[in-house]
Amino acid sequence: MTNAPSPSGTPDGSSFSLPDGATHPPAPLAPEGEQLAHGLRTRHLTMMGLGSAIGAGLFLGSGVGIATAGPAVLVSYAVAGLLVILVMRMLAEMAAAVPSSGSFSVYAETALGRWAGFTLGWLYWFTLIMVLGAEITGASQIVSGWVPGVPQWVVALVFVAVFAVVNLWGVKHFGEFEFWFAFIKVAAIVAFLVIGVLLVLGWLPGTDPVGTTNIFGDPASLAGFAPNGLPGIAAGLLVVVFAFGGIEIVTIAAAEARDPQKAIVTATRSIVWRILFFYVGAVAIMALVLPWDAPELLSGPFVAVLDLAGLPSAARLMEAVVVVALLSAFNANVYGTSRMAFSLAGRGDGHPALTKVSPTGVPWVAVLLSVFFGLVSVGLNWLLPGEVLGILLNAVGSALLVVWVFIAVSQLRLRRRLEAAAGGADRMTLRMWAYPWLTWATLAGLAGLVVLMLFDDAARVQLVSTVVLVGVIVAVYGVRSWLRKRTERAGVGS
Repeated sequence: MTNAPSPSGTPDGSSFSLPDGATHPPAPLAPEGEQLAHGLRTRHLTMMGLGSAIGAGLFLGSGVGIATAGPAVLVSYAVAGLLVILVMRMLAEMAAAVPSSGSFSVYAETALGRWAGFTLGWLYWFTLIMVLGAEITGASQIVSGWVPGVPQWVVALVFVAVFAVVNLWGVKHFGEFEFWFAFIKVAAIVAFLVIGVLLVLGWLPGTDPVGTTNIFGDPASLAGFAPNGLPGIAAGLLVVVFAFGGIEIVTIAAAEARDPQKAIVTATRSIVWRILFFYVGAVAIMALVLPWDAPELLSGPFVAVLDLAGLPSAARLMEAVVVVALLSAFNANVYGTSRMAFSLAGRGDGHPALTKVSPTGVPWVAVLLSVFFGLVSVGLNWLLPGEVLGILLNAVGSALLVVWVFIAVSQLRLRRRLEAAAGGADRMTLRMWAYPWLTWATLAGLAGLVVLMLFDDAARVQLVSTVVLVGVIVAVYGVRSWLRKRTERAGVGS
């Protein structure tokens, strides 16, 4: 498959000039006047990044990770955290130079060809749709427990309807809503860390210092730290990869910021470190105070720790915070899917109707498409109320790895062009550290992660399913390209 021309424009009005002298026709733009609004502030972007990443992966998936890898899940978090920091730095470099609602899909198209932008964009869209189902399922499961007489699918339906309104309201209102939603759960995590440290040190009434027995077990053996060995760490990485997914939404939202370049630089510099601190800190406390095979870790790790601290009322409050966290992530992911679909359609890789924008600057058709698939997840709630969360959590981890690989390869290909466009590396708004060595090291790390996953039965199945999914998307692109060329030849012949 040959590379298609790189775009010189995006539906949101950004441009990507190619300083190597190549002359490429622009990708299709949105119709006149149908442009996205610019109502997001830097604080909105920062909290949106935190909000989309701090959801089911932390509040529900962290307990699964500990049960899978034991305390050695901290290694999984450290490795994945380092990788995501490097990937986000690469992505931020490109986004600071060319803010676009298509983000890494646009950069992949420019670097590798239209097939790459199509593949990455629709793969990411599909991934976020799966995440939508996981978030709304987790929230509705908890709330239906508070009101036993109301079916879980009804709760989910109400949530989907509410957030459809929020996303259609306007990006400024969406940003403000998401800011306070995310603020609540960040404050709750900080409170949890404080309580957890007091519990570990034995400074709470009726508690003693917990020591390190739950993490290391027998000091003469590593079996206590890594009870399931490398396969367990590899399996834990799947949960971790899912957990960090969502942070890249900051670069998608940058196109609607009032000062995109400044906002993306400020937001990305702080988000990854904060998220890594929250994840590693919270998981470390869980691993310290509870045995790795404690059943409470699977049912609700945050609540289990607070119950152990003798704070049952705080544990009930944490349940409410978990619901807020999941709904906040759902809200942000409806935004992310709609903007990616809008960008793809604007470049001719989706139905033209997806470029339609409301008077408030919202791609309303793309939003409704995401909401529709949210309703599909409600149907799954009705058909498989006890199983759907696990199915959806296992469906997206490997897809995120593909996204990360494309980001790294795109940065390798585009860095010289970005330097030339800026008038020199020292004039770039943001730069990847130690280019190109750290980029290559990141690709090597991602390849090593794939190798580890091959030794885990469940992970191996997931990798194969992801390869099949990518193959299907590439095949769809190939068929569309063939049909387009055939139509063009027919038009020329007539």
